[in-house]
Amino acid sequence: MIDKFCISTFYNHIFDPTAPTPDDLCMEDIAHALSRICRANGHLRDFYSVARHSLYAAYEAKARGYSVRIRMLALLHDSAESYIGDMTRPLRRYIPEFTDIERQLQTLIFEKFAVSDFTEDEKSAVKMIDDALLYHEFLQFHGIRLFETPPKLLLPVAADKPPEETEAEFLSLYHALYAELTGSCK
Repeated sequence: MIDKFCISTFYNHIFDPTAPTPDDLCMEDIAHALSRICRANGHLRDFYSVARHSLYAAYEAKARGYSVRIRMLALLHDSAESYIGDMTRPLRRYIPEFTDIERQLQTLIFEKFAVSDFTEDEKSAVKMIDDALLYHEFLQFHGIRLFETPPKLLLPVAADKPPEETEAEFLSLYHALYAELTGSCK
């Protein structure tokens, strides 16, 4: 029986979102869930997954000439959402505990699957990409301009693929980046 304060993941891991451990985390669970979670809490004309957004973030980082560390950070920057969902930006300011739980989980994910010592400059580079994607995603999939001046984006945002394809692409890119980052496979 599963504790009422835990979740059971797609790959049958039992996960307590308030007390995660590295053994609870599974990259396949992350890729599976993110490929099925819609950006903007589903308030878009077409389905567009968090995994597709993360892939575009990593591809944009590469197009901008950023390091493999930044590309990995871009790919994994929303991975905590696979376990705890997301909360819209306007609501976050009223529930700071959510941000603390998300930060703790995201740090654990980076420690297990990438590196945990991302610099502020690396995080800032990904934040710029994330905000640029947000603007262009809302423009493409909702017809709304979120900012007065469109942020730079080198690669176009396009429709999502079926979840199974996005999941496989996410895992493939993760493994390629991990091998490049560490010199070994995971």
